[in-house]
Amino acid sequence: MIVVVGAGIMGLATTWALARRGAEVVLLEQFDLEHRHGSSHGASRIFRLSYAEEEWVALAQDAHALWRELERESSTELLALGGLLDAVRDVDAYAKALAARAVQFELLTGAQAAARFAVTYGPAARLLLQPDAGIVWADRARSAFRDVALARGAELREWTPVEALEPSGDGVVVHAGGELRAEAVVVTAGGWVRQLVAPLGIDVPVTVTRETVAYFALERGWAPPSVIDDVDDDQPGKSFYALAAPDVGLKAGVHRGGAATDPADTDGAPDPALVDAAAAWVARRFPRARHEPLSAETCIYTTAADQQFVLERHGRVVVGSPCSGHGFKFAPAVGERLATLALSAAA
Repeated sequence: MIVVVGAGIMGLATTWALARRGAEVVLLEQFDLEHRHGSSHGASRIFRLSYAEEEWVALAQDAHALWRELERESSTELLALGGLLDAVRDVDAYAKALAARAVQFELLTGAQAAARFAVTYGPAARLLLQPDAGIVWADRARSAFRDVALARGAELREWTPVEALEPSGDGVVVHAGGELRAEAVVVTAGGWVRQLVAPLGIDVPVTVTRETVAYFALERGWAPPSVIDDVDDDQPGKSFYALAAPDVGLKAGVHRGGAATDPADTDGAPDPALVDAAAAWVARRFPRARHEPLSAETCIYTTAADQQFVLERHGRVVVGSPCSGHGFKFAPAVGERLATLALSAAA
């Protein structure tokens, strides 16, 4: 048996990947599956293929194919690809990486972007449009991973916090309101990962921050593409993002703008300064959006200094912390990789 600790998007994806390979797998979650204390809740996340590094583009392509597999298995639409505009300082690096992977894209001036999408950039600005991008329906994705995994024989135990992991000669004892004896354990515990594996002598050098996102109404019938923007001169040093928020309008925020937090502080509130920053950016870039936010909420980022993912095997314990604020889109591809590590650990 393989135990997966943490039923956020990465734990669910890993459980799906293990179940489809015929493994006996138990997924443990300290809250219920619908909790909003971590990183995976909400209706949507950005999906994109565009990165400045070819290896990230390749991983996103892998994830895209696996999202389509999960759509077929679950009979659920999970990707809505209305395009994404990258307003980034090194557009040429993005274009080079996409071209190397034979991914379709188009370079636009600010004037062309304004004419086509009613977003406001200087006429001479350079933007990259990647059409095979948009959003992942996040809540649907979590449900699809769960439903398909359970149908393949996986077990989900909610309200089951893990108190300790104790390696033994032939596996790992998982203390979680009792004892589970596993051949291998995959820890996908998000903001809780570091404290859970530290007693095993495993250091996961990540920082946990509480991020704020705000929601804005849009003019009826207008659906802008997703946008990533790090060229906003009015708020230098900040990187912004926006994407569709189904049944609401637009979701927008400052990327990695939040303060360090303890994930146990489950009552953390949105940061008013970050709400104001997002609202000011939306007012500049999206003329057909209402500039007063409808609401705001928080989520947790668990970020490595180099913004990479942590996918490591330590004996019979596998650590999966593929976060750093840009992990959700890669979930099925990361789940496959963690499943491979877990099966090798259990062998």
